[in-house]
Amino acid sequence: MYEEFEETGGKALWFVAGAAVGATIALLFAPSSGRVTRRRISRAAAQGKDSLADTGRELADKSRDLYEKGRRIADDAADMFERGKKMVEG
Repeated sequence: MYEEFEETGGKALWFVAGAAVGATIALLFAPSSGRVTRRRISRAAAQGKDSLADTGRELADKSRDLYEKGRRIADDAADMFERGKKMVEG
C-alpha cells in the first residue's frame, strides 16, 4: 500500500514539475513581447503552484488514510495478542 502511495505521489510531482518547465520553455521561445511573456510565465507559475498545492492536499489525505489503516491494524494486533495471552494463561 505504501509503495502505491509513494509511486502515485512521485509521478504526480514529476508531472507537475515537467509541465511547469515545459510551459516556461515554450513561453520563452514564443514570439511575444517581454511584458506578454512575463505575464504568461506568471500565469503558468500560478497554475503550477495551484496544481502543486492540490497534489499536496491529495498526498496529505492519502497519508492520513494510511495512518488510520495502520493504527487500526496495530490496535487489532494488540487485541489479538491480549486474547492469545489470556488463552495461554488459562
